[in-house]
Amino acid sequence: MELAVLNVTVGAAILNLTPLAWEQNAAIITAAIREARARGVSLLCLPELCITGYGCQDAFHSPSVHSRALAVLVQDILPETHGIAVAVGLPIAFRNSIFDACAVVSDGELRGIICKRFLAGDGVHYEPRWFKPWPSGVQNTLQVGRDEVPIGDLTFDFGGVKVGFEICEDAWVAQRPGSSMAGRGVDIILNPSASHFAFGKLEVRKRFVIEGSRAFGVSYVYANLLGTDEGRIIYDGGALIATQGRLVAEGERFAFADWQLTTAVVDVEQTRMIQGWTSSFRPRFDYHPLELVRVPFGWPDLAPRAERALSVDAWERSPHIKEEELWRAETLALFDYMRRSASRGFVISLSGGADSTACAALVSLMVRRAVGELGLDGFKARIAYDKIAQQQPDIAALTKHLLVCAYQATKNSGPVTHDAARVIAAAVGAEWLDLDVDKLLDGYTSLIEQAIGRPLTWEHDDLTLQNIQARVRAPSIWMLANLRGALLIATSNRSEAAVGYTTMDGDSAGGLSPIAGVDKDFIRRWLRWLESDGPLGFGPLPELRVVNAQQPTAELRPSSRGVQTDEADLMPYDLLDAIERAAIRDKQDPLETYRLMHVQLPQHDPHQLLVWVERFFRLWCRNQWKRERYAPAFHLDDESLDPKTWCRFPILSSGFQLELAELRAWVHQHYGTP
Repeated sequence: MELAVLNVTVGAAILNLTPLAWEQNAAIITAAIREARARGVSLLCLPELCITGYGCQDAFHSPSVHSRALAVLVQDILPETHGIAVAVGLPIAFRNSIFDACAVVSDGELRGIICKRFLAGDGVHYEPRWFKPWPSGVQNTLQVGRDEVPIGDLTFDFGGVKVGFEICEDAWVAQRPGSSMAGRGVDIILNPSASHFAFGKLEVRKRFVIEGSRAFGVSYVYANLLGTDEGRIIYDGGALIATQGRLVAEGERFAFADWQLTTAVVDVEQTRMIQGWTSSFRPRFDYHPLELVRVPFGWPDLAPRAERALSVDAWERSPHIKEEELWRAETLALFDYMRRSASRGFVISLSGGADSTACAALVSLMVRRAVGELGLDGFKARIAYDKIAQQQPDIAALTKHLLVCAYQATKNSGPVTHDAARVIAAAVGAEWLDLDVDKLLDGYTSLIEQAIGRPLTWEHDDLTLQNIQARVRAPSIWMLANLRGALLIATSNRSEAAVGYTTMDGDSAGGLSPIAGVDKDFIRRWLRWLESDGPLGFGPLPELRVVNAQQPTAELRPSSRGVQTDEADLMPYDLLDAIERAAIRDKQDPLETYRLMHVQLPQHDPHQLLVWVERFFRLWCRNQWKRERYAPAFHLDDESLDPKTWCRFPILSSGFQLELAELRAWVHQHYGTP
């Protein structure tokens, strides 16, 4: 006879983990379990693949990874589960295959292993490279030590409360496993996830969590990863708990903590009653003997709780939510990247322009935000390897130690950008260095002139003379990074990456490219917001007016040859970004892209628009090799151009020759010859 349980305390823990950091990950997991038990949680969901970390890549193929993960589960985690049932993610080897699995443990025993049925194989996810999908309705047993443990498509009966699972991608597909679980009479569905951050994605997660609880007549518990796992992907956390079609608990996002616990009390009898009165509910009676795992479990007798208003951080309701998400995602990612790479801060070649300014501001905000959450001593403890950082008495001194900005002038640099760089360095609290690299530039130029037996001139050697100015800055800025043991920041944005508007081994130099996933138009908008409003609770940075008032320029040509601006070299940035979205994200060919741009941006002359669309496609094809060589970039939205994680394109191709010829013919037919 089933135990009459009315109220159950469930919890979702978000964890900030490191791939293959066995002891560290185990310590974080066990600490989260202890906190959950102390707070009265009876059923706890942890994130997907939390023992190993999600981003192990091809290390998932290593047999030692599977055996170590299982050893951590048995030796470190099981002893912590007395009086609590916990779902713990790990890879499992079975029948010469590897499965993305979730171990279900309680009272010090392994009760069964759920295996993921739908694998994420698009975008940043490559799960089919490592794992096999588990077939629906199939159960078996796995030998773990001396015990035979159920494995496969399982549900669990914990002392009269039935628990089922959707593992991350399982909830994103049309045929969700939850629909069949409802027929099995499941009361609670747990979703251990590793769902990467992208702008606006939280609302999608909320929809499937809330709708899952409503449509299946269950309580739904969602736990996500947090932080920068393997270097490119950012996890925002954001635990969610829903019941009866209502979100009843929501966890913080982008926190600097190693773990955070979100809890709620759910009424099991109420969800059962809803299943009973729903006319579309169809119970199943054909249970396989291994399908339902019965586990003795003692649920505490909880009195009914008054329903509390859902508490959400104020910034989540901001009209500038994308701007808020950007700086919170970036600051968390920069912090994790710094400490996981054991780097002693960041070095930036600060040009006085928008991109390098955005990078400097983000590093400064990272220090402010992390110290605000962790405290000065807590921040220092996370970077205990940096002995100089331990000596800094306050946040100002710590920021100056962790952020070095250098302005590297040539004869073509102007006072506007120099003054802007100096003002910005002071505003963000960086150490400021003023370098003149003209002698180095003259030395390289003279060396080549002697070798080829003629002078280099702007009339004949424009691009070469521009590129050497960017490249001559790289050795000195790398040297500073080496001296500091710091990360060199490359400041390229996504718009530049699309058309290769960067000098390889020059302004592309760096070990990390934090804004390479953001288009130029949005960076400029974000800087204007940071100047006028700024993040909630932090305020604006009004000194940014010295940058925001400028037109973006590379300052690589002499002033005598006219004012050089990025948009004159390329095209208006809003148009460039619109073309990129149509051509790359939406896979439109040149003619389709042109016609769409003509509708979206009708102010442009048809023949000039033709020039710009052609320019984009030619530069896109010509510069794929540059995108292959860019420093690692954070994934921030689903328009990324990173060929290693999102957008693949051949290095060598036809360059859309036929398609561009068709485009020219169409424009000439409809608008004549200019």
